[in-house]
Amino acid sequence: MEPDSRTITGHLRRYPHKCIWALSWPTILSNLTVPMLGAVDTAVMGHLPDPAYVGGVAIGSIIFSFLYWGFGFLRMGTTGFVAQARGREDGDEIRAILARALIVGLTAAIVLMLAQFPLRIGAIGIIEAAPDVEAFAIAYFDTRIWGAPATLANYAVLGWLLGMQYARTALTIQITINGLNAALDIWFVTEMGRGVEGVALATAIAQYTGAFLGLALIALRLKSIEGIWSTNRILNLTELGALLSVSRDIFLRTLAMIFAWSLLTWMGARLGTTVLAANALLMNFQSFLAHGLDGFAHATSALVGEAVGARNRRALRDTVIASTFMAACVAIAYALIYALFGSHLLAILTDIPELRAFAGDYLIWMAISPILSVWAYQLDGIFIGATRAGEMRNAMLISVAVYTTAIFTLPEFLGNHGLWASVMLFMVVRALTLLVLYPRIERMALKSQQTADTAT
Repeated sequence: MEPDSRTITGHLRRYPHKCIWALSWPTILSNLTVPMLGAVDTAVMGHLPDPAYVGGVAIGSIIFSFLYWGFGFLRMGTTGFVAQARGREDGDEIRAILARALIVGLTAAIVLMLAQFPLRIGAIGIIEAAPDVEAFAIAYFDTRIWGAPATLANYAVLGWLLGMQYARTALTIQITINGLNAALDIWFVTEMGRGVEGVALATAIAQYTGAFLGLALIALRLKSIEGIWSTNRILNLTELGALLSVSRDIFLRTLAMIFAWSLLTWMGARLGTTVLAANALLMNFQSFLAHGLDGFAHATSALVGEAVGARNRRALRDTVIASTFMAACVAIAYALIYALFGSHLLAILTDIPELRAFAGDYLIWMAISPILSVWAYQLDGIFIGATRAGEMRNAMLISVAVYTTAIFTLPEFLGNHGLWASVMLFMVVRALTLLVLYPRIERMALKSQQTADTAT
C-alpha cells in the first residue's frame, strides 16, 4: 500500500534523502517503460515480411511524439499548481486544478481530431518517405489519432498524481498503459494480422484504459481529502489565466527544445547516412538518461511546489539539496555504465559491424553526458514546482540560440564530434541560465514566509 504522502513530506527535514527516493524510484521505473515500449513496437514490426512496416510505425510514432510533446505543459503545469495547492491545504483548489487541466486537454484533443487531415498531410509531406512507408504511416496516424482525448487526459492525471506525491499510483497507471499496449501489440499483429493499424489501436486502447483507471484511483484518493467540486472555482478567470500563461510558456519552451533535437538529426543527415544512423543509436543513451533523471526532477517539482505553497523556505532548500545530491549520484552511475559497457549496449542496438564501430568512436560523449546533463534536468524540476515557466522559456530560448550557433560552426572543424560537443554545450547552458535565475525562487519563498509569519 502506498504510504500517506503527508507522512513522507513530514519526514523531509529529518530524512531528506529517504523522502526523495520514496518519490523518485516509482517515477524512474515509470519513465523507463516508455523507451522499452518503443522497443516492443519495433520488434513486433521487425518480424513482418517488409521493412516498410517498421518505417511506417517509426514515422507515425515520431509524428505523435512531436504532436503530444507540445502538450507536455498539461503534466508539468498541473504538477506545480497542485503541489502548491497541497502545500496550502486547499482541497477545493486541488480538485479545481484537475478539472481545469482535463478541460484544457480534452479541448486540445478535439481540435487535433478535427484538424487531423491537414496535420497528417503536412507531417507526412515534411518527412518525404518512400510511398509504401508513407502508406503505412498514414494508416497508423488515422487509427491512433482517435486516442488523443485519453492521451492528453493522462497527462493531466499523471501531473496531478505527481503533484500530490502519489508516485506509486502514477507508476501503476504507467505500467498498466505500457504493459497492456505491449500485450495488445503482440495480439493484434501476430494473432489477428492487423499490421500497423494493430499497433496504433493497441496504443489508443491502452491510453483509454489508463485514463479511466487514473480517474478512478483519483476519485478514491479524493475521498480522504477535504474540499468540494466548485464550478465557480474551476472556471475562476484568474486561475484559468495563470494556467494558460504557464501552459503558453512551457509550450514555447517545448517547441524550442523540439527544434534543438530536430536540428541534431538534420545536421547529422548532412554529414552522411552513417553519421545519421550512428547518432540515432547514440540518442538511445541520452533517452534512457533523460527518462531516468526525470524521476528525480518529478520528485523535486512535487516537493518544491509544496514548499512554495506552504511558504516554507527551509523545506524548499532541503528538497533542492537532497534531490540534487541523489540525482548527481545516479548521473555518476550512468556515466560509469556508459563508459564501461557502452560498446556492449551498442551491440544490442545493432549487429552491423561497421555502424557499431563508427558509433563506438563517439561513446566518450555518452560517458560525459550524464555529468553535464543532470543539472539541467534537476533545475527543470525545481522551476516546474515553483511554476516559474516564464524563466524556463527564456532560459531555453537563450540555450537554443547558443546551441544553434555551435552546431552550425563546430562540425566544420570537428565533424560529428562537433555535433555532440554542441549538444553538451546545450545542456550546460540550459543549466547555467536556470542557475542564474534560481535565487529568485529562494527570495520568493523567503518573502512569502515572512508575510506568513507577520500574519500569524
